[in-house]
This record gives sequence, structure tokens and C-alpha cells, in this order.
Amino acid sequence: MGGRVEGKVALITGAARGQGRSHAVRLAQEGADIIAVDVCARISSSKEIPAATPDDLAETADLVKGLDRRIVTAQVDVRDFDALKAAVDSGVEQLGRLDIIAANAGIGNGGDTLDKTSEADWQEMIDVNLSGVWKTVKAGVPHLIAGGNGGSIILTSSVGGLKAYPHTGHYIAAKHGVVGLMRTFAVELGQHFIRVNSVHPTNVNTPLFMNEGTMKLFRPDLENPGPDDMAVVAQLMHVLPIGWVDPVDISNAVLFLASDEARYITGLPMTVDAGSCLK
Repeated sequence: MGGRVEGKVALITGAARGQGRSHAVRLAQEGADIIAVDVCARISSSKEIPAATPDDLAETADLVKGLDRRIVTAQVDVRDFDALKAAVDSGVEQLGRLDIIAANAGIGNGGDTLDKTSEADWQEMIDVNLSGVWKTVKAGVPHLIAGGNGGSIILTSSVGGLKAYPHTGHYIAAKHGVVGLMRTFAVELGQHFIRVNSVHPTNVNTPLFMNEGTMKLFRPDLENPGPDDMAVVAQLMHVLPIGWVDPVDISNAVLFLASDEARYITGLPMTVDAGSCLK
């Protein structure tokens, strides 16, 4: 165990699988205890993206415990501030402190241009991917301030928080909004030595990206496209010759921003994008 966040406690939303699980495991490998939150139910209107389950969250817990770290889990929808606050308060009571917030929970769907996006799809996207991030930080910040040890907050945005893509306008708007949250929280919380940064992944090999809907979005010319078909187009998004990155690539960025190695870094939108923002 490396110990780069030894003795610290991290709150991670969307922790049942994908990037959230990867963040929990990576931070635990480096000494952190974890408060893991996930809705473990379908909220995205996209039928192609399978929902996380309670078993997924339990598996995350087992992985963290296998690293000899403590973990508290809660099934909570980040849109529900009261439930989220109760889960965070309970986790802090059990683990003794809070040092790191990784507001990672999010959904993704697309296919329509903005003028044809339904109000329901728009509202759901903003409620989860933007308001849910705000509520996560709002629930955790009092504990960071009360601890008096500073802290690190990492908000998961996207390459789509820095540039636009067609047919995903509600997602693009929400992820751009996350950058505004990050910068404002950084300014407001800096006096407490609480640092706030965002990570901006390109495509990541998780169920949110690797699903039938995304494959059809990338390859509308094919009736039943697969990962290899999607890779041909996805690679064109990047300077490096890859179609996507792995969850641990994002987790390594989160770990750096959470650690004392980044003690004077705040207000930074950090890309993990294989050069996508250069194109």
C-alpha cells in the first residue's frame, strides 16, 4: 500500500461500478477509507445503459475491504439532498472524518439535437449531472470545514465540459456547468485550504460508454455495431491512437488531485482525454 492518502476518508458518489468503483479501489490502495454512495437503480431514460445494482455496490465494498480499508455504503439518489446529507453524516460519524469528495455520479444518453430533446430528458440530465454534483459537495463541505485540515474536492466533468458534440446537448450543458461549480467552489472554499478541481475524461471503458446506444450513436451506418466498429470512429476523436481510456486512468488523476502532491492545485480542469481537446 502506497499511502498517498493514508488516514484520509473519501466520499465517492456513483461508486457501485465503473469510474466510481475504480476511484474507491484506487484511493483505498493508497490508504483511504471510503464512503461509497450509489442509487443502484435506473434513473437514465436510456434503455441501453444497464442500471447499477445493490450487488454492484456490495462488490465495491468487498474490494475495498480486501485492501484492509474501511467502507460505509449507502443507496442514495444524488438528487435527494436530505437523503444524501444523512448518508454523508452517518459515514463521517462511523469513519471519524472527511477529507476528499469525489462527485462522480452521472448519467449519459443522447441521440437528439437540442431542439428535439424532450423536457424530461433535459431535466433528468441537469438534475443528476449538475445539481447532483452541487448537492454532493453541499452535503460534504461542512465536514471538511469542521475538520480544519483542508481537503480536496474533485468533480467529474467530461471532455464534453470543455467542447461541444452534436446530439448530446443536455449532457454538454450539464458538464460545462460542472466547470462553473468547480471554479466557484474553489474561490469560496480556498480560505479553508479546501482545493476544488475537475477531471475531464474522454470515452471511458465503462457501461456508460460501452453500450448498444453509444455504439449506434458512433456508427449509425451499421445495423448492429460492436466495440471494434465503434473504435474506428472513436479513435478519430483523439491525438493518441486509441478509442477510449480505462477507469483507472481517471482514478490516477483523482488520486493525484486528492493527494498532498497537488496541495497548491485548485481551480484546474484536468483532462484525461488522449488529446481530444486538441482536435
